Formats: sequence, C-alpha cells, structure tokens
Amino acid sequence: MRTITLNHVVDFAGWRTAARSLALADIPPDQTIWSVEEAADLFDEPDTAPPPSGVFTVPRALVELAETVIQANDLERFALLYALIWRAHRGEKHILEDAADPLVQRVTRLAQSVRRDTHKMRAFVRFREVTEEGATRYVAWFEPDHYIVEANAPFFVRRFATMTWSILTPYRSAHWDGEALRLAPGAKAADVPDDDALEAYWRAYFSSIFNPARLKVSAMTSEMPKKYWRNLPEAAAIPDLIRQARGRTETMVQSPQISPPRAARAQPKAPDAPPEGGLAAIAAAAGCCQRCELFRHATQTVFGEGPADARLMLVGEQPGDHEDLAGRPFVGPAGQMLNRALREAGIAREAVYVTNAVKHFKFEPRGKRRMHATPNSSEIEICRFWLDQERALLKPAVIVLLGASAARAVLGRAVTISRERGRAIAMGDAQAMVTTHPSYLLRLPDEASKEREYAALVADLRTAHAWL
Repeated sequence: MRTITLNHVVDFAGWRTAARSLALADIPPDQTIWSVEEAADLFDEPDTAPPPSGVFTVPRALVELAETVIQANDLERFALLYALIWRAHRGEKHILEDAADPLVQRVTRLAQSVRRDTHKMRAFVRFREVTEEGATRYVAWFEPDHYIVEANAPFFVRRFATMTWSILTPYRSAHWDGEALRLAPGAKAADVPDDDALEAYWRAYFSSIFNPARLKVSAMTSEMPKKYWRNLPEAAAIPDLIRQARGRTETMVQSPQISPPRAARAQPKAPDAPPEGGLAAIAAAAGCCQRCELFRHATQTVFGEGPADARLMLVGEQPGDHEDLAGRPFVGPAGQMLNRALREAGIAREAVYVTNAVKHFKFEPRGKRRMHATPNSSEIEICRFWLDQERALLKPAVIVLLGASAARAVLGRAVTISRERGRAIAMGDAQAMVTTHPSYLLRLPDEASKEREYAALVADLRTAHAWL
C-alpha cells in the first residue's frame, strides 16, 4: 500500500507528479492512500525528486478535467482522478467519451459543481471598505462549497487591480496589495467589519432595477442560495421585493407610462429615470450580470468608460479578447486604430465615452485562441438594458454607432452600413450616426482598401464632432 501526502488541498502539481510516478510503477488505484498535510508556508513549492522516467501520456482533456476536480470538496477526489489516470495510461485513451461510465459520471458531476461554485464566487463577492492606519482596504467574506479560492484569485486581481483587497473564506484567504497576490490560511466571518458605507447604496440600487414581472423565486434560490444572502448588502431588500412583486407588476401593467411592446416601437428609448448612483454604480452592478449565457465563459464584464458629462458617445459591438482580459473597452488592435482615428479627427479619447452593445466577450475556441463570434439579436436585446442605463445617465448629444451590432442595439432595427453611414439620425435630444467598426478595417485584405476605409472613418468622426 502506497501513502501519498499532498502539500495542500489543491496541490495539483504534487498530485500530478505522484500520479505519474504511481502509474509508471504500475501501482493500481486500490493500493494507494491519499492525504493532505498543510505546509507551514502555503504554496511554497516543496523539494521533489526528479520525475520518473518512462513513457506517460494522457489526453489533454483529462488533465484539464483534473485541474478543475482537484478543487472539489470531496475526500475521494485524488483517488478518483488517479483511477481515471490509471485507466487512460493502460489504454483507455477515450475514457472521457464514455458518458455512461460510473467513474466518468461521478468526476464530471464534481467538475460541474466546482464550475457552479466558481460562478457564484465571481457573482456574489461584495467588498466592504476598511481603513487601516490611514489607508483604505476592501475586505470580502465568502463561503465557497469547494476549494476554489486559489484558482479564482487571479480573476479578482484582474478585475480589481487598482484596489487593495482581501477575500476571506473559512479555509483560505487571498490578499492583493496592488503588486503581489498572497494566499494565507482561512479566517472567520467576524474578521469582516459590519459597517459598510456601500450597503445602503446596494440595497437602493437593487430595488431600483428589480423587475417584479420577471420574478422567479425558485430560480433566485437555486442560482443564489440563501446562504449567500447574508453576505450581500442588497439581499436585505429581497424578501420585501418578493412580497410586493404582484402589486408592483399590476401597477406596471396599468401605468400609462409603460413602454409598448418592442414591435410597436418606432424607436427605442433610454429609461426616463436612471437608477441612483451614477455610472460607477451601474458598472459595479453590471459586473455581476447573468442576464444571458455569455457571462459563463467570459473573464469579466467589460463596461463603458469615459467622463460622466461626455457629449460624444461611441458604441461598439462587444469586447474582444484583449478587452475581456483587461476589463476595459477598446484596448486591443481595434481600439488602437480607433484612438488613431480620433486623434486625426481632432477628438481627445479621454473626452469621449466608449462602450459596447454587449458587455461580455462572445468567442469560439480555436486551439489556444479565442476567436470573435458575433452576438445574436437576442444577446444584443438582453444587454441593451445596460446600454440604456449608460445613455440615460450620460445624455450624450451625439452617438456614433460603430458597426451593425451597435446600430441594432441603439436603433432597434437592422442597418445596412453603406446605406446609412454618415447621415444624422434623430434620437430625441441626441443625434446618432452609423459608421464602420475599426475591426472591419483590420480584416480588409489590401492596404489600399484599409486606407480608403480608414479615411472614411476619420471623416465620419469629424462630422460627428462638428455636430457637437
């Protein structure tokens, strides 16, 4: 019988090395015992012997599955994964394709549970402001079902890179000082202060966006179990909102101010009364958006940015790969081309508000690359909720629609760019203009076409600026 002791609960490197050694030594799964003994210095790589020699190959999909399942709160996870490795090493290379296999089913369920827990952590973590020795720090308490802090900490580093923060959980804590990420032992809920300057805002904002006509209590409790409610400042408003939902729905139906069905609208309008809190508040709320399925695979929500009093608003289609990782709109190749065109048109990028019709990156995996996929009409319509909030708060004088998806989101109809580009379209107190998206220029096959379309884009931007 072999006993393997791992360095910590998600010691994937240690498990992988041990699994390879065991398989090459022809040690069957029922002759192994796995345990964990937390090291004094968490995640300090222990001294290990050179990897054993011999041919050892397993499918990449199995390795990726193991990286997820290693986070599961299941005492048998190490043994289950080694059993899969053992069988794959002995010839069952396509074992994961056998969906009826009991071992595959059990491991797959663990992976699905870990992924659900990951989505909940990214959606339901709320930071509270704390002052330490004159410096501001943000602290959050979260109770995951699985050991997911280590894998998710880099996401929060990217999302809140400019903040100094700590995420405390019962088994592990993650600390970011603006330069380095540090993992430490777990904490207690009492370590997070009760007084929260943002609490009143979160409650008020949640109440303002709550739509009683779409209330599904069963979905709320399955997607956001009540154990998370006590950590969400806005959750205190949920019981009252549920009780009041029927009456509020009837009021909405009877109200003469309610918008007619989409098919009857001549032109979509922004909300009459935007929620309180400003753009930063709406951006924070959008960071937890799960209105469509795009959030499941994107790194984060990419909201608009720019001054709150910007008179010129640029709307693109969706964030790309660079924007998805950075959390900012128009920072990739298309954004660089847009910046160049703005400069030539005499427009300062920092004076413009830039955003997208869809706030999550939609893509198709191609090997290691994530290739852009055009959002469909349903995704554009669902995400239009956030675009309407931006428009209502900004009240821009001119809106430049970069591409067909942006035009559809704002105008509410399909648009042919060549037919409508450059002309003024009345939008209440604003004027809209349709032009090409900078990414279109990047896809053109020859330099002559690129130069011609680039010059037309600059001309359109100059015209829009002149309308101001």
